[in-house]
Amino acid sequence: MARRLTCPYCYETFAAREIRFRCNSRLSRTRKQCQRRRDAVLDERFGRRPSNDVGPDFAADGRRSTAVCPDCDGETTYRICPVCHCELPVQFGMVDNRLIAMVGAKASGKTIYMTVLLHEMRNQVGEAYGASMMGLDDTTMRRYSSEYEDRLYRDRQMFPGTQTASTNANRVEPLVFRFGLRRRGLFGERPQHTVLSFFDTAGEDFSTRESVELNTRYLTGADGIILLLDPLQMPGARERALPGTALPGTEGLDAPVNVLGRVTNMLLAARGGKAAAKIETPLAVVFSKLDAFWHLLDNGSPLRAHAPARGRFEVGDSLSVHEEVRQLLKEWDGVPIDQALENTYARYRYFGVSSLGRSPTPDARVAPTGIQPYRVADPLLWLLSEFGSVPKAGRG
Repeated sequence: MARRLTCPYCYETFAAREIRFRCNSRLSRTRKQCQRRRDAVLDERFGRRPSNDVGPDFAADGRRSTAVCPDCDGETTYRICPVCHCELPVQFGMVDNRLIAMVGAKASGKTIYMTVLLHEMRNQVGEAYGASMMGLDDTTMRRYSSEYEDRLYRDRQMFPGTQTASTNANRVEPLVFRFGLRRRGLFGERPQHTVLSFFDTAGEDFSTRESVELNTRYLTGADGIILLLDPLQMPGARERALPGTALPGTEGLDAPVNVLGRVTNMLLAARGGKAAAKIETPLAVVFSKLDAFWHLLDNGSPLRAHAPARGRFEVGDSLSVHEEVRQLLKEWDGVPIDQALENTYARYRYFGVSSLGRSPTPDARVAPTGIQPYRVADPLLWLLSEFGSVPKAGRG
């Protein structure tokens, strides 16, 4: 059976031969030219946009990199998803295509975490690993700069709550990047590229099973999942937080263990009644806002040290953090989370991060000390090491 591909924009699956092409609407060698027009499929999936006038689409062998438009005889290299009609990345299906689902409860800090994570991957991690992280389309480049990075790093403002996908059940607008890394082989260095797709969900999209099934179909197609949980929403941790920490309200919030349960049910349901083996999708369980608990940690705690910057993922260091977080869960009344993971997932790892390094100010701005992220890249680097996309040292 041919390998199924997953679109990094709508998360639907299809065979390579089903990929469609879009005419580039340029003057062809036969002096013909297709007119640009609105694509009804794009409008339905992503809403009407002023720049949605594109060339007509047509069917051809999607396994090839080029095709000839049947209307104007012009050759095009624009390959599009057969479901949502988004233009697919160059070399789609020829390089690793990894979909990263980022999920979590309301007010867990997902948008801030995603923004800082991508910033760190493009800067500090890029320098340490000799890696690059580039936006794969104009929308990703523009949105990440204007809606995320500039707001947090330049304007130093927090984000409003993420809009729930239920306002448009078909609308999925992920940020899609190409992660590039030089790998050494028998014949010297060679570039290795991985397409990464990130989708920031609203916490409300995980409040009921119905909303999970309606709004987050990308979960079942994800190669790896980052589950962000806020310890300040756990009674046992909340009372131990550093005095003065901004605590989230309790009204309308869902317990972290319930969010984990609904994500798990979604993954189990997608298996269609197969044998009750553990879920194989690697799950990075990330506890945010760790700066609220540093005062309780011993000086020798791995959660007080930064990750080694050696251009490889250090398995031993990661496992030390994993065990330290597991011990904290016992103090935070989080044993049900640990037991659920142990009984259901074949590959999971705990992480403790701080996106900002300090609580924001009462007027929802970055603290005067600036953004000082702590271990935010660890979860993604672990997933990439599991995929074989970054080198790792050690076993476990």
